[in-house]
Amino acid sequence: MKKNYPVGYGRPPVEHRFKRGQSGNISGRPKGVRNFTSDLREELAELVSIKDGDSSVELTRQRAIVKAVVNAALEGDQRAATLVFGWSSRAFGDAEMESDPDDQAIAEASAERQRKRDGGRHG
Repeated sequence: MKKNYPVGYGRPPVEHRFKRGQSGNISGRPKGVRNFTSDLREELAELVSIKDGDSSVELTRQRAIVKAVVNAALEGDQRAATLVFGWSSRAFGDAEMESDPDDQAIAEASAERQRKRDGGRHG
């Protein structure tokens, strides 16, 4: 069989080209399979009951995690405080953090203590 068409880079032989109406990735990801982001978003949106004093309150898991970390920071946990400051600067931007000099000084002092504790490993 004589080929009367060019074959080369970007021009595979006719028998190896995609067929009309057929996917190029036949064994690819099946439809409806969720990715990690979707799974995480769904898990964090689920409601959980937590005790708040004598009563029980329903919160999303995300809100419960934020509440637990903020409470740990208030109790003196340095890692939790650093985490809260990091979340705040990403959520609200550096401009809002810089608006209160006291907050900025506390954040810088906390970061400096963490750097000394880590022995300068994280820059």
